[in-house]
Amino acid sequence: MNQDLESALAAPLSGQLHPQVAAHLAQLAAMDPPPLEALTPEQVRVGFAMQLKMTAGPSTPLAQVRDLTLPGPGGALKARLYRPQTTGTLAGLVFFHGGGWVIGDLDSHDDLCRDLAAQAGCGVLAVDYRLAPEQRFPAAAQDAIAATAWTATHADELGFDPTRLAVGGDSAGGNLAAVVAIAARDSGKAPLRAQLLMYPVTDMSRLDGESYRACGEGYGLTAGAMSWFREHYLASAEAARDPQVSPLLATDLAGLPPALVVTAEFDVLRSEGEAYARRLGQAGVTTRLVRYPGMIHGFASMAGVLAVGHQVRTDMAQWLKSTLAA
Repeated sequence: MNQDLESALAAPLSGQLHPQVAAHLAQLAAMDPPPLEALTPEQVRVGFAMQLKMTAGPSTPLAQVRDLTLPGPGGALKARLYRPQTTGTLAGLVFFHGGGWVIGDLDSHDDLCRDLAAQAGCGVLAVDYRLAPEQRFPAAAQDAIAATAWTATHADELGFDPTRLAVGGDSAGGNLAAVVAIAARDSGKAPLRAQLLMYPVTDMSRLDGESYRACGEGYGLTAGAMSWFREHYLASAEAARDPQVSPLLATDLAGLPPALVVTAEFDVLRSEGEAYARRLGQAGVTTRLVRYPGMIHGFASMAGVLAVGHQVRTDMAQWLKSTLAA
C-alpha cells in the first residue's frame, strides 16, 4: 500500500460531530419519524425524495442536460446525460445513485451529478437501474454492468472519450460502481480509468463491523435500516456472500482502475468502505481514501445544509479531473 493510504487508514477518529451535522440530526429527531424498517418501500421512497429536496444544493446550470433510454437486460433503462459543454469530446463518468438498491432515482441525485459534471469538466451519465424488491439482486448489478458496457461502445453518441471513462456512485451506487469495475476488468468490454466510491456498501454478509457498533443508531442511516435494505435486495442469505453483492469478498482486486474512496466518520458503512480501500491498496490498485471527520452517511447529497457537502463535491471533481486527464 502507498504511504498516503496507510496514513488515512491509521488516522484517529475525531469523536465529534460537525456542528451543522448535529443541527441537522436534531431537526430530524424533532420530526420524530418512524424507523425506516417499519415502513414499506413505497413509503420510504416518498420520504427519501422529500428529505433530499430539503437538503439538496442549488441546481447548477449546465450546457446540456437531457434524458434518454438505453438497453438493459430487463428492458429499457432511463438515464440522464449531463454535459458542461455542448460540443467536443469529454471524459465520462457513469454514475449510479444510492438508496439501498430500493429507493432513489435520477432526480434524487440530480444536483450532485450537475456539480460533478461542472466542476470536473466531464460528462456524466446517470443510470436509473431496476430497484428491489420489485427486482431483486442481480437486477441492479446486471443493469449497471450493461449500462457501462453500452456507454463504452456508444461513447461517440454521448460525446465521451472511450479511453477516459469512470464509474462512480454513493452508498448502494458506490457498491454498484465497485462491482462494475471488477466486471469491466474481467470482461474487457469497458476499459475504465477511474472508480469513485462514495461511502460504498462493500460487505452485506456481516452488518456487524466496528462502525456498525459505534454508529448503528442516531446518525441517520442505522444498522436496522441496512438490515431492511438487505432483506429487500436479496432473495436469500447466501446471496450476501456473492462478490457482486459484497465486493470486499472478491478473491482478486488486482488490475482495477485507480479509486477514490470517500467515507464519513459517523457512518455505519465507514468500516467496510475503508476495508475495501485497504484491500484495493494491497492488490496494487492506486487508491486514495478520504475520511471526512464529523460527517454522516449521505453528506455529499446535503450541500444545501452542510458546507462540507459542497467541499466534498469539489474534492471529488478535482480528483476526477486529474485522474481522467487526457
